[in-house]
Amino acid sequence: MSDYEVTLVNDNMFVTPQEFYVRFKGPDETPFSGGLWKIHVELPDQYPYKSPSIGFVNRIFHPNIDELSGSVCLDVINQTWSPMYDMINIFEVFLPQLLRYPNPTDPLNGEAAALLMREPKSYEAKVKEYVMKYASKDAADEADEESDLDDEMSSVGSYESGEDEEPAGNMEEI
Repeated sequence: MSDYEVTLVNDNMFVTPQEFYVRFKGPDETPFSGGLWKIHVELPDQYPYKSPSIGFVNRIFHPNIDELSGSVCLDVINQTWSPMYDMINIFEVFLPQLLRYPNPTDPLNGEAAALLMREPKSYEAKVKEYVMKYASKDAADEADEESDLDDEMSSVGSYESGEDEEPAGNMEEI
């Protein structure tokens, strides 16, 4: 088993939903080797009966991972989750297998899927370029700093009613 650096979002495991970050290394003997990603994990109240939410914080070029949001398309997490699985399965088996064996026929990133199917060498080169640019230790540290700022900000904006505001519409006619 590998060593993982885990950072709690609220420094409190009793807050629900539980959120934390895990530093994940790209598997050896893949174009992702040498990469270091920060993975956001959110455990629902019903965990382990309901699957965790997993997302890459720093960018990755992969057919089954949305480049901008970091969302992961992985059946075992999204559809066939079982309470017999745990977080070790995700980081030791599921994510490494996803990076080793991308599925371009069920993409979240159409560009990566098309490149993998048409020009595998170019796909591999672009993956390595992204690893160098976005998944170095420095890039993961920057992702740490950015997510720390995000964590300090409230997800609910404040709203102050101004007296000169007009209603958006009129309900009487409906």
